[in-house]
Amino acid sequence: MKKKIIGMFSHLRDVIIKPKRYFTKIVADGNLEESMMKAFIYGLLGGLSVLAIRLIGGATVTIGAVFTAIIIVPVLAVALLFLMGGLLMLVSEITGGERDWEIAIKGLASVFFVYPVILILNSLAFNCTSMWIISILVDAYILFLFYNISLYCMRGKKSNVIIVIGILALFMITVYASDYRMGWFYLKNTGAALACLM
Repeated sequence: MKKKIIGMFSHLRDVIIKPKRYFTKIVADGNLEESMMKAFIYGLLGGLSVLAIRLIGGATVTIGAVFTAIIIVPVLAVALLFLMGGLLMLVSEITGGERDWEIAIKGLASVFFVYPVILILNSLAFNCTSMWIISILVDAYILFLFYNISLYCMRGKKSNVIIVIGILALFMITVYASDYRMGWFYLKNTGAALACLM
């Protein structure tokens, strides 16, 4: 157990502080099931964590809320893994990187520990200001991870990766500067999003 905890913190440290060292080690080995299981488990952990936060906050437990936490959110996590994998393959094609679907999925699965953290942070937003701050920080960090995976894991050409990430960042800025941000906020935290309308 102690080794697993140490390994987990070592994993987090490498992803955050030494992304090049971490992501360049990822190779295709024919084991996609492990990546899918990681996404599902982290999704389950995220769903249960959000449910626990809502219970602590005094929310009523419903069958729908429990079903969402233990089934819908984990399944969405796996779907998100493959959706992001497709986007990463497109970015890799544009930037001249690897064309290996498995490496893309394994690279993304390796950072899926942030999924429950993102769900928890979004659920903690309590007003419009906190929704803005949390949303921007989370989206910026996701772009940072996507940059590192595209560059070091998929081995895209650095200048091209910077351009593509810059375009994605510009797209995000456009969403935040338009009314489309409300839809984005609703997906993250309905209560905090509604506060932005007042």
